[in-house]
Parts: sequence; structure tokens; C-alpha cells
Amino acid sequence: MKRVSVELVPREEETLRDELTLLQQYQDQVDVINIPDLLRFDLRSWQGAVVAQDYFRMSMPHIRAIDIDLEQELPMKEYLRAHKIEEVLVIQGDPPQRMNHAVYPTESTDVIRKFREEMPEIRVYAGIDQYRSSMRHELYRVRRKVQAGACGFFTQPFFDSRFLEMYADMLAGLDIYWGVSPVMNAASKSYWERRNNVIFPQSFEPTLEWSIAFSRQVMDLAGKQDAGVYLMPIKTNLEEYLHGVFA
Repeated sequence: MKRVSVELVPREEETLRDELTLLQQYQDQVDVINIPDLLRFDLRSWQGAVVAQDYFRMSMPHIRAIDIDLEQELPMKEYLRAHKIEEVLVIQGDPPQRMNHAVYPTESTDVIRKFREEMPEIRVYAGIDQYRSSMRHELYRVRRKVQAGACGFFTQPFFDSRFLEMYADMLAGLDIYWGVSPVMNAASKSYWERRNNVIFPQSFEPTLEWSIAFSRQVMDLAGKQDAGVYLMPIKTNLEEYLHGVFA
């Protein structure tokens, strides 16, 4: 297995530091901390990534494409350089609820290319959403991102190893981090079905035990493929989940 990444939501610095402190017991298993950029919180992803550097050597902020004005330089460029951040994950981003936050009709491929031009020293990863359309269309998007300069990809969470193996065959040769995320109750399951068009397998159970077992299964598959794993412990007990995954 190449690397294991864990996503931590930067709700506030104190909470983020508490979770990073908890994660330190898995220093030998966790390679990089992913920090999403969520506008409902004051802490931006690149600021959270700098906090994570106090605990782990590698941290990766998410960059929202719709926040980037292509007529201007990358707004976080000097901050990233000053704090020696080496990797970013470019995503499309959702429109903000606050109308006073400026957004632009910028595509993720535009931002990937802009990073390659303005910050060639940065390794730029991109996202894969395996649920939004057909596999053919998603493969086309992947190829466009590779052409723009993406060095690898992080997927949305998988919940079915058979679906993952189909994508593994389609994306052979690329640097992939397979996403997994615990789903702990019926409401969370319904969210993934309605918001992300997920179809859960018949064997699925909305329990911590099922989520841990599936995460370990994906880690085994990633080890055989020399791929990475992207753990997204959303709305779950972080300590219990990671203890089970890394046991």
C-alpha cells in the first residue's frame, strides 16, 4: 500500500488539535492528513494543514475550484510556500450558502493547470466522484485532469468492493487513493443515497463494525494494488473507528 490519508474537518483549531493528538498514536500507519475547505468554518483548509504539520510531516489542503479567479494569481500561493506545503487536492467545490462569498465559473482542470504554471513544485491531486455519472464519463474527466497535470486521485467513499474493483481495473496505472467512510445510521445512509446517488450492497449494515470491516477490506485491496487509502471518519467516534481499522 502506498500511503494512508485521514481526513479531519477543521471546525476550529482547538478541536482539530485534539483530533491530531489522538491520531498521533497511529504515526506508523497514517502518512498524510487531508483538510477539507468548508466555508461554514472560519479555519480555511490551508490554515488547518499548517496546524496538522505540528503533528504529521505531510498535510494536504483541499482547494475549491469555484473560489479561484483565473484572472488573478492563486490567492493562497504565498501562504503555501511560506509554510512548505507540498501537496494539494483540487476539487470542484459546492456553491456557498453565504451570498457575499465570491465564486467563479472555474473548473477543477483550470485550477490544476494553474497550479502547474504558478507552483510547479506542488504535487496536485484531483478528485473522482464515481457516483455522479457513468464510468465512461468519469474516465473522461480523469483523463482531462491528468492532461491538466494531476499527479493522482482521491475518490469519493466506496461501499462495495465489487464496484471498487471495477474502477481499479479502469484506472490501472494511476496513483489512486480509495475513499472509505463510516455510515453509522439510517439517516446517514439516506444522505449518501439522495445526495451522492450511492447504491449500497445488500450486505451493508449501518454499524461501526461493518464500517471497520469494510475499511480493512479496502486496505487489503489497496495493498495488493499498490494503491493508497483515504479514510474519512465523518460523524463517528474517531478513536473507536481508527482503533478498529488499524488493529
